Amino acid sequence: MAVKIRLARRGRKKAAIYDIVIADARSPRDGKFIEKLGIYNPNTNPASINYDEDKAFQWLMNGAQPTETVKGMLSSSGILFRKHLQIGVVKGAITQETADARLAEWKEAKEAKVESKRQALGATKEAAKKAAFDAETKVKEARAEAIRQREAAKVAANTPAPAEAETEAPAEGEAPATEEQA
Repeated sequence: MAVKIRLARRGRKKAAIYDIVIADARSPRDGKFIEKLGIYNPNTNPASINYDEDKAFQWLMNGAQPTETVKGMLSSSGILFRKHLQIGVVKGAITQETADARLAEWKEAKEAKVESKRQALGATKEAAKKAAFDAETKVKEARAEAIRQREAAKVAANTPAPAEAETEAPAEGEAPATEEQA
């Protein structure tokens, strides 16, 4: 019986989430499986992968073959490197302590790389947000200036000139002059 480590789809339309499962190679994609290892969510950036690394390592050492996608996931989390080191320990090429030290060093480098990617994505997002806010502020200021200019033009059109105001306005206590009285 050939055993595969593969993905089984679940979730809704256009928002798939996958289970990482151990299954017989002859069973259908979403059909019967032997054991569920974890979950893969490609909808997040970077994609979130949560699974039991020890069980995956145990299945790999027992001969389970990962599919291409799962192989990439196992490689990115260091399980395939751990298998490679363990084979070296079994053959006597290196000691277990050396293998553990190399794996720990590799994982630290990988974590630093992933964290830098997250920070870069966050910085890019913040820069885009700030640029959009600045552009919106400029538009808002331009609209406010246009409104101020329109209001100033309305006020200037409604108020008479200072020389006309003196001749037309009667003095206090006097009756307004009419054309017949002149």
